[in-house]
Amino acid sequence: MSNMLKAAVLCSAALASGMSWSATANNTFQVTATVISSCTVSGTTLNFGNSIDPFSATTPLDSTSTLTVACTNTTPYTVALNAGTHAGGATNFSARAIQNGSSTLGYQLYSDSNRSTVWGNGSNSSGQVSGTGSGSNQSLTIYGRLPSLTGAVPGSYTDTVTVTITY
Repeated sequence: MSNMLKAAVLCSAALASGMSWSATANNTFQVTATVISSCTVSGTTLNFGNSIDPFSATTPLDSTSTLTVACTNTTPYTVALNAGTHAGGATNFSARAIQNGSSTLGYQLYSDSNRSTVWGNGSNSSGQVSGTGSGSNQSLTIYGRLPSLTGAVPGSYTDTVTVTITY
């Protein structure tokens, strides 16, 4: 066989073996997720003191507490505080009280360090605190004031305040 013929046979064999009859098809599909707005809130105890001597304590007594708010990124929110369980009414923010048996001591909660803006639930001209979620924890300070210890009966005084976050 001549070299030319051998080359022709080899080229024909290479072409025939390289031929493939395949086909492809394409399509698309959607990928989705729906993220909802969400918030959580928790707080630390506001403690005016554990061994207060009403005759030597300077009044008013001031203290702070921290609320930790976590809302999804860009979610607007407002934080409201109720009047507490011993206020003599759900919206009587001027009469917040800590209680020991039948004895009470008036106190107040504020949203500013000057203690000039009462932190309430938005009714009766009581303010709320607003913000926008960042997707991470955000700290809000509650500024408390116990203005007087006059007539204080010895014992442990408590109140429970409900925090409501609206988003």
